[in-house]
Amino acid sequence: MRIRLLYLIFLLLLSGISCKEQVKFSSFNGFIQGTTYSVVFENSDKIDPSDLKTKVEKILGDFDMSLSLYQDSSIISRINRNEDVVPGTFFIEAFTESKEISKITSGAFDITVGPLVEAWGFGPDAAKSFTEPIRDSLMDFIGMDKVEIRNGMVYKEDPRIKLDFNAIAQGYSVDILSSYLSSIGINRHLVEIGGEVRVCGDKGGVLWRIGIDRPEDNNMMPGEDLQAIISLKDRSLATSGNYRKFYIEDGIKYSHTIDPKTGYPARNRLLSATIIADDCATADGIATACMVMGQDKTIEFLNLHPEFEAYLIYSDDNGNFKTWATQNLKEYIYETEE
Repeated sequence: MRIRLLYLIFLLLLSGISCKEQVKFSSFNGFIQGTTYSVVFENSDKIDPSDLKTKVEKILGDFDMSLSLYQDSSIISRINRNEDVVPGTFFIEAFTESKEISKITSGAFDITVGPLVEAWGFGPDAAKSFTEPIRDSLMDFIGMDKVEIRNGMVYKEDPRIKLDFNAIAQGYSVDILSSYLSSIGINRHLVEIGGEVRVCGDKGGVLWRIGIDRPEDNNMMPGEDLQAIISLKDRSLATSGNYRKFYIEDGIKYSHTIDPKTGYPARNRLLSATIIADDCATADGIATACMVMGQDKTIEFLNLHPEFEAYLIYSDDNGNFKTWATQNLKEYIYETEE
C-alpha cells in the first residue's frame, strides 16, 4: 500500500468548540496501511474510544487483506498472480469505482498502471528498471478496458496485467470507516487516513478545518508549512501531489505519478490537486487523475463536472506558486501568508 505523498492535516481544535453548542468529542489515532490514521467523533460518554479503536483497526485489517499490495496473501496480490480467488466486496466496489473514474477522466486514472510505476522505481520494490523496450512491452497490457469482473470473478485480457488500487484505496478505506461510524449512530465525525478525509456533520456548531500543505520539494513534515485551510461539512477531501515522492536523475525530476497513456511520469506545472466530493474514494481517484492531466486540462474537466470542488496549486513561468479554486469553494478557503 502506498504512502500518500500529500498529507492533509486536519485541525482538530478539540478545545475550540463553539460556545453555542457544548458537545463532547473524543479521538484516537494509529498506524495502518503504511501511514497514520485519525478518528474524531461525537461522544456522549457511551462509547469507549479504546473499544472503538479496536473495531476500527479490525476493519482496516480486513481491508488490507483485500486491497493491499504489501500483503502477500491479500486478494489483490493473489489476483495479480492469477490465482483462482473470489474478489469479495471491498475489491469489487473499489474496482467498480475505478472503472467509473477512468471513464469520466478519459483514462487519466487507471489501476492497471502498476507495472509502469514499479518500472520507474516507485512500486513496493522501489528499484528502477525502466528502459524504452520495457516501456513498450508494458504498454501492451496497460488499460482498464483489458480487465473486467464477470459473475463475481476477475477476468484479464492478458495474464501479465496487474492491478494497483493505491490511487484510490486510502480514500475508499476512509469511506468504509465513515459508513461504519454512521451505522452505529455516530453522525458527527471525522475520519482521516494518510491525509484523505471525510467529515460527517459539523463539529459542535462549527465547520471542520482541513489544512493543505504547501507543495515544496521535501516538505516532509505534514502541518508545518500550510498553504491553505479549507472549512468542510458533510464532504470528503483528498489531495495528490508530486513533491514528496520523486527523484532527480541527470537534472530531470521524475515524480511518482505515471501517465497511463504515455508510460512516463506526468510532467506539468500542477504541483498539487485537492478535490472535494461526496465520497473520499472518488475524491482520491480524481485528485490522482488531475496530476496526470495537468492544470489546464484539469480546469476544463472541473468545468464539465460541477459536482466536484477543487483547489489547485501550480507554478507559473517564473516558478512562483499560484492557486486556483472552483467558485463555490472560495468562501471556505483561508490562504496562509507566505
